[in-house]
Amino acid sequence: MRTGRRVLLASAASAARAACVAILPWPALAATDGQAVPAQRRRVETARLPAPGSYTLARVMAAPDGTVLSSQGHAQRLHSVLRGRLSVMSFMYTYCRDAEGCPLARAAMEGLHSALLREPDLAAASQLVSLSFDPTNDTPHQMRMYGGDRIGDPRLAWRFITTATVSALMPLLRGLGQDVTVEVDASGRATRTLNHMLKLFLIDGRLQVREIYSVATLDAQVLLNDLRTLQMEQRASRP
Repeated sequence: MRTGRRVLLASAASAARAACVAILPWPALAATDGQAVPAQRRRVETARLPAPGSYTLARVMAAPDGTVLSSQGHAQRLHSVLRGRLSVMSFMYTYCRDAEGCPLARAAMEGLHSALLREPDLAAASQLVSLSFDPTNDTPHQMRMYGGDRIGDPRLAWRFITTATVSALMPLLRGLGQDVTVEVDASGRATRTLNHMLKLFLIDGRLQVREIYSVATLDAQVLLNDLRTLQMEQRASRP
């Protein structure tokens, strides 16, 4: 996905699937892909990363659109959330506790949040987006509780969003290549999604996905460098 850039990783084994094993409101069910994860996740060698702007991030795909709900319960189009900003978006469950799943993504996002606060110009052009895999449990109220004081921070937008139903969520997952299976209740109604790989998405202000991060490449410094690179690209394209 990158042109003129090499991310240096300690081992190819780091690219193994990361399951988001959940502590569930429904006992005996797990939001997991059933794949083993590395006992010790290998770290990206951040000291050897290329400098921001010295590489190009390809346009991987167009970001999908659909109706999402803000943490206040307001319906809006995903494109309206993403347009005009550099976005790092993560799918998540509010109740996930697996160290190689949602908490790992949240830790990377928190690290990026801290780094961006030290770069106000880049923070003003960027945002973080956490979108729930499970709209049945992760209502706007639940997302608001999960987001806490990160919501409404004027220094850096961090949006905690969900959808009204699993049916509304599915086009977004398909559009981003996030493969899942769907759990249904006794009446056949879709209740939530299961079985996924940990992925984060870098999306530019023109709604193009520019990078997809996995457990092997997820690091706050990598995210920060890529945001800086896109900001440089934007500035260079201005008349």
